[in-house]
Amino acid sequence: MNSAIFPRGRLLLWGSCLALVVALPLAFKSGFMISLLCQMGVMVVFALSYNMLLGQTGLLSFGHAVYYGIGAFITMHTLNYIGKDGSPLLVALLPLVGGLAGLLAGVVLGYVTTKKAGTTFAMISLGIGELVAACALMFPGFFGGEGGVSGNRVIAKQSFLGFTWGPQVEMYGLIVAWAFLATVAMFALTQTPLGRMANAVRDNPERAEFVGYDTQRVRYLMLILSGFFAGVAGGLTALNYEIVTAETLNAHTSGVVLLMSFVGGIGFFYGPIIGAILITVMQIVVGGMTHAWLLYFGLFFLFMVLMAPGGIASVIAIQRNLWMAGLFGRMVPHYLAVAVPILILLAGLVGLVEMSYALLAGEGVGAGDTATKVMKMELHLNTAVPWLAALGVTAAGLALTRWIGGRTRAAWNSTLATLHGDKS
Repeated sequence: MNSAIFPRGRLLLWGSCLALVVALPLAFKSGFMISLLCQMGVMVVFALSYNMLLGQTGLLSFGHAVYYGIGAFITMHTLNYIGKDGSPLLVALLPLVGGLAGLLAGVVLGYVTTKKAGTTFAMISLGIGELVAACALMFPGFFGGEGGVSGNRVIAKQSFLGFTWGPQVEMYGLIVAWAFLATVAMFALTQTPLGRMANAVRDNPERAEFVGYDTQRVRYLMLILSGFFAGVAGGLTALNYEIVTAETLNAHTSGVVLLMSFVGGIGFFYGPIIGAILITVMQIVVGGMTHAWLLYFGLFFLFMVLMAPGGIASVIAIQRNLWMAGLFGRMVPHYLAVAVPILILLAGLVGLVEMSYALLAGEGVGAGDTATKVMKMELHLNTAVPWLAALGVTAAGLALTRWIGGRTRAAWNSTLATLHGDKS
C-alpha cells in the first residue's frame, strides 16, 4: 500500500474507525439499532460517491439517485436470477454487480450531462433524473411499477464460512466490508492525478485547459466512477431491504444525498460521512418520534447555511486548529455556558411546534378536561397555560442565548485573532 497515500498515522486512524464500527453491534444489539447502522453504512457510500461530483469536481447534480437506483434494480434482478442455484458467496459479490450497472449508466448518461458544467450540468442532470424516474412507472416489467421488485437474499441452504446473510447482523458485516473498501478506494482516488485534476477543474477550468487537460473528459471520468460507487450503494440497499421501489430513483433521493454532503461539508473527504450519519438518524429516529421532523430538519439546514456554510466538518477542522495551537481549552467554558440557554431555547421551540402539530391534527380540541399527550406530558391544548409556558421558555432561552452568545462571540473572535497571530 502506498505509504504516501496511507501513512502510518492515517492507517492507525482508519484501523481504529474500522474496529469501532465492527464492535458497534456488541453495544447495540437490538434489531432496530442494527438496521439503523446498516442504513448508515449504505448512505455513507452513497454520500461519498455524490461528493466525488460536488465536492471534488464542482458538479452540482440533481439526479445522482439514477445511478443508485439502477444499481439497486440490477442487483435485485440478478439476485432473483441466480435464485436457488446461487450461493451466499455470490450474494456477497452482488454489490459489485450494482456498481458495474451504475458505471454503465454513467458511461451512457454522463456523456450527455458532462458536455457542460455549472448550472447547465445541474439542469441536465435534473432532467435526466426526472426522465429515468418517469420510466420507473412506464416500464413495470423491469421496475416493478408502484410495488417495486422484491427478492430473498437467503438463496441457499448451505452457508459460506457460516454466513447465510439471513440475520441482520450478518448483513451489517457485509455492508461494513463493502463500505470500508469503497471508502478506501474513493479516498485513494482523491490522491491520484485524476483526483487532483478534478480539483483543478473545479477551481479553475480555464487554467486546466490552458495546461493541456480536457476538462470535459475529466468530468466524464469522475461521473463514471461516481456512478460506480453509487451503484455499489444501491446494491447494498437492495440486499439490505430485499425490495427496490421507484423511490430509489426519484428527485427526493437525489435531494437527500445532496443535503447529506452539504451538511457534512463538501470541502472535506469525511464531511459526507458525518452528514450521512446525522441525516439518517434524523430520518429514522427523529422521524419516528414526531411528524414535524421535516420542519426540524429544515430549520437545522437553514442554521447550517447561515452559521456554518462549510458544513460540520469545517467546524471540526477549526476546533482541531485550536487544539493544535493550545487554544481549545480557552473556549470550552464558553461552549458549555452557551449550550445551556440554547437547550432552553430549543425546548421552548420544540414545545410550541409539537403542540401546534397536535392542535392542527385535531387533538386536544373539545371539552376543558380533554388532555393531549405531547412529549410524554399530558397537556390541555385548549387552555392558555401550556402555550404561555412554552412561549415563556422560548423567550427566556432567546434572551439568555443573545446575552451569553454575545460574550461567547467576543471570546471566539479573540481566540481566532490569537490563532491567526500565532500563524503569522
